[in-house]
Amino acid sequence: MAPNHKKLLRLYREEGLRVRRRGGRKRALGTRSPMVLPDGSNQRWSLDFVSDSLVCGRRFRVLCVVDDFTRECLALVADTSLSGARVARELTLLIGLRGKPLTVVSDNGTELTSSAILRWTQEHRVEWHYIAPGKPTQNAFVESFNGRLRDECLNETLFTTMVHARAELARWRRDYNTVRPHSKLGGKTPAEVAGQRVRGHAPGHVAINSNNHHERGGLCF
Repeated sequence: MAPNHKKLLRLYREEGLRVRRRGGRKRALGTRSPMVLPDGSNQRWSLDFVSDSLVCGRRFRVLCVVDDFTRECLALVADTSLSGARVARELTLLIGLRGKPLTVVSDNGTELTSSAILRWTQEHRVEWHYIAPGKPTQNAFVESFNGRLRDECLNETLFTTMVHARAELARWRRDYNTVRPHSKLGGKTPAEVAGQRVRGHAPGHVAINSNNHHERGGLCF
């Protein structure tokens, strides 16, 4: 016999019973206010993910962090799993080396709206700006960078292991930052522009030593 839903509802009301509604977990909300173009380094960092696979077929992802003013690739974090907590840890490492940004820009991916990112923004007092859903052009700096990374490195290399992938990404990043001139930077490299800002006492920025290469966890410097 099918249950009488109306009778059940009436009995619940008469007995004062109520099914407790489950609240949603806290998520990072960020801002949606219009952004102005940065006029110095460390004013705005852009974040995004790209994905690829090893020759064995195992997928991995790369977290890309770009300074929108200098066009530097600040970090390429490659791993088979990149949670919100991992992103927060890598950003903390990056702040220790580069100084703190005023704003971080990203899409609305689950890793980047997680409670770990919410805690990180509160602890470090960094504004987090989320682009509108389905509007990748609002994150144009890192989208353009992603295209170069894919065309020049990911699509051109067969990665055998994660160690190999991280080494190739680090090599490409050094070339991108310190060797090749960028037309948008007046024929200078990102490292040259960043160095000029350091000499001009730009706040919160640390000079790059292009001869050093460090790998801490998945962070390629």
